Amino acid sequence: MAAHTQKNNKPGKSGGKEAQPLILPKTPAEEQRLKLERLMRNPDKAAPIPEGPKEWTPRAPPEFVRDVMGSSAGAGSGEFHVYRHLRRREYQRQDFLDKISEKQEKDVDYLQKLEQNKRAAEERTAKRRKKREKLKQKKLLAKKAKMEDKDKDDGDMDSNSSGEEERKEEDGEEEEKEDDAETPSFIMGRK
Repeated sequence: MAAHTQKNNKPGKSGGKEAQPLILPKTPAEEQRLKLERLMRNPDKAAPIPEGPKEWTPRAPPEFVRDVMGSSAGAGSGEFHVYRHLRRREYQRQDFLDKISEKQEKDVDYLQKLEQNKRAAEERTAKRRKKREKLKQKKLLAKKAKMEDKDKDDGDMDSNSSGEEERKEEDGEEEEKEDDAETPSFIMGRK
């Protein structure tokens, strides 16, 4: 029997990992599939998330300048290139500071605009809430008035209607008697 071999082909202890064949992806989709399989082999392991590119910042100006160029004559031809380089770096630094200040101003303006929009939305909401409450109160008062009118009408109708009902009942009995006299007895069911 062959002994278990580790990755470095040493006989002995059995390795925790098995040697896997090398697969070369032929398409981008296959490459992505292989990456996903490698990630999903050990789901407990954290996936590497690359950080975004860092924002470029210029080198800080030196605190102490050793080679101070004066305006005196006699500067060598090599000094011009040093001066040009320093000037370019200073312009870059100033442009960077201008961009930062412009970005900060835009951020402040954006936050102010958000606050203004929020206040305006709250004012509109409060106005509409007040209008809804007013309509609700109006409906409630109309309902109460309607109920009171109905109660009044029912009270008046009770006193009037009881007398009218008695009259109607008496009139109904008299009409039945008159109808009985006019209709023949075989139709009424009498013999």
